[in-house]
Amino acid sequence: MTSGRRDWLYFTGWLLTGAAYLLALLTVLSIGIFILPIPLIGTVVLATRRGALRCLPGLVSSAGLPLLLLAYLDRNGPGTYCTSSAGGQSCTEGLLDPWILLAAGLFALAAGVALFLRVRRRPVVGGVPSHSL
Repeated sequence: MTSGRRDWLYFTGWLLTGAAYLLALLTVLSIGIFILPIPLIGTVVLATRRGALRCLPGLVSSAGLPLLLLAYLDRNGPGTYCTSSAGGQSCTEGLLDPWILLAAGLFALAAGVALFLRVRRRPVVGGVPSHSL
């Protein structure tokens, strides 16, 4: 496997690990404690792989995933959205502006990718990025 492909796999691994941490945090009062072992195992596995630490910007990108999910769930917002069916009418109140959530989610996702690409361009000497020598 090429180094570039491996880096992207590690980046994706960190992205999914960060998303699992966020899911565990957001659901701490219900199922969060049962989800927490998954990102902990992911962290141990990734942290012990050579070259995976320079792909940590995937954690920055993972912050955008819940925002993108919220943007999708609030896609009929902002405000109140009502639907009619044969059994009556159902309304959902308090929807957020999906465009703001979408923009924030895409920004976080792009920031992590940009940081990753910047870190990835730096030469590595003996397993340590040259900027830290």
